[in-house]
Amino acid sequence: MAITADTLARIALDAGKLIMDIYESDFDVAQKGDASPVTEADQKAETLILAELAKADPHLLVVAEEAASEGNVPDHGPRFALVDPLDGTREFVSKNGEFTVNIAIIEHGRPVMGVVYAPARDRLFVAESHNSGWQASAKPGGAVPTERTPLRIRPCPAAGVTAIASKSHRTPETDVWLDKHNVSETLSAGSSLKFCLIAAGEADLYPRMGRTMEWDTAAGQAVVEAAGGRVLTEDGAPLLYGKRERGYDNPHFIVYGDVTPC
Repeated sequence: MAITADTLARIALDAGKLIMDIYESDFDVAQKGDASPVTEADQKAETLILAELAKADPHLLVVAEEAASEGNVPDHGPRFALVDPLDGTREFVSKNGEFTVNIAIIEHGRPVMGVVYAPARDRLFVAESHNSGWQASAKPGGAVPTERTPLRIRPCPAAGVTAIASKSHRTPETDVWLDKHNVSETLSAGSSLKFCLIAAGEADLYPRMGRTMEWDTAAGQAVVEAAGGRVLTEDGAPLLYGKRERGYDNPHFIVYGDVTPC
């Protein structure tokens, strides 16, 4: 059964409703083995997403953050899904609204379809294919919107680019990299919203010189590439997925809008 981008969007909206119900309550925060935070929202949203993906495509194997943290990773082939049910748990805990639901479809190492949903901001970003994406305003738990704005990176500003950096995981290496480029403004944002702001033409460059996992980045990469952007490692190679030998972690990478890689 072929899964569609609208199906992924519907699942993300439903997960967003569950997440927001918990966000607006008094929730507990636990720690995983790597000392990263985890909440009831992470776990319940992942359960919902996995169940709905199984209904939509029973043959689709899924690598999901919470399951993977417990050692549950399916023996998938070249086509599989990556799920981060709540990217930006630190932002969720601090209640700044900069967290997202991430679902991506991977084929032969490339993200070919994906959805990033920021339920606290009603912002939905969808990559239908490698060259077609859209954004829309969408309420948690609501219908998939039919009023859609195409995603497209903006022309490189002559006065200097706007870079975007991690709110919770900025490193000295990131600052060194930014100092070498014609950056006129630096924004800070959490979760995979950084990819999406470039896709929406609100920023131009996002260097990530720190550790990330594949489920953190796959949906955002799908969105920014659908808008005409690129995601490259420091040596200029495409950021690829299914890196089982690395434990599904990523090398350092840079997200480029209409900016020449260097």
